[in-house]
Amino acid sequence: MLAILSIIILIFSVILHEVAHGYMADALGDPTARLAGRLTLNPLKHIDPVGSIIVPLITYLAGFTFGWAKPVPYNPYNLKDKRRGELLIALAGPASNLLIALIFGTILRLFTGIVPTAMIFAGSGGALTVLAYIVLINITLAVFNLIPLPPLDGSKILFSILPHQYGQWRVTLERYAPVFVLIVVFFLWQILAPVIPWVFWLFTGVSM
Repeated sequence: MLAILSIIILIFSVILHEVAHGYMADALGDPTARLAGRLTLNPLKHIDPVGSIIVPLITYLAGFTFGWAKPVPYNPYNLKDKRRGELLIALAGPASNLLIALIFGTILRLFTGIVPTAMIFAGSGGALTVLAYIVLINITLAVFNLIPLPPLDGSKILFSILPHQYGQWRVTLERYAPVFVLIVVFFLWQILAPVIPWVFWLFTGVSM
């Protein structure tokens, strides 16, 4: 049940992440996502069979939950301010996940102490388990996506801030995006993962 719960929460969290990118792009002058019918919470419009189902199942069995939805398309040439626009669009995804984590974390904080933490994370905490996993998965998505390596949002944020002359570096690095994802998942993530329990405690008052 925990596997199913985690995957359902992950799917809707990555969908909200992608929709946030699309809404920000639309607000900044690019209607590509809206015209493509991607500004919707309908999972059928966003689910990637590999990234939204197969990878989450495999990674859950490995001790963590990881996955992705189909990226929401946008055309940077439609943006009123390309550099500022790319920065805001990239930030919108992780910001949406942190906002979700903050909202549900605040609700969880109101019930802190009613159910032991061990029961919550063992799956026997009822609604509190659902709240905890919503917070945990959204924090994880935000932290993961802020890593400044292609194709993650963090790289787009970084290159929108750096001077134009670093643009060629970006082109070169983005060619190896799948390799960077593997490096992050299997090596770098072990270094960054300890940040998540701290942020979880900050949002919920509950220690993992």
